Amino acid sequence: MSRRVVITGLGVVTSLSQDVNDLFQRLLAGESGIHELKIVDRDRFKVKIGGDVYDWDPSADISNKEAKRLDRFSQFGLVAGIRAVEDSGLQFDSEDVRKCGVILGSGIGGLTEIENQVERLLYKGPDR
Repeated sequence: MSRRVVITGLGVVTSLSQDVNDLFQRLLAGESGIHELKIVDRDRFKVKIGGDVYDWDPSADISNKEAKRLDRFSQFGLVAGIRAVEDSGLQFDSEDVRKCGVILGSGIGGLTEIENQVERLLYKGPDR
């Protein structure tokens, strides 16, 4: 039995844009999302440029309460997923949700949370 996969919607969170159509146009124009880093203390690192998402504000898509519970990486994925579903135009109350899904790609996501938990383990011990 073969099953078909259909891409019905797209959502993005990148250093260049957080809107699919805007991102596409900016890429066609040859723009880059690489810039002088803005969300890290550049004095602590040799690398001074990168593609950080410095203007991030998830409040249009997720509540502040929910955002506080999520690692920044998870916020990116959730917001991109929400926007992909919106872009699809699907009404999930009339769809078989068992046949719907979202695919998320990442090289290494949640690194900030990993670092926080390792620091917590080292300084407070395994029982905290």
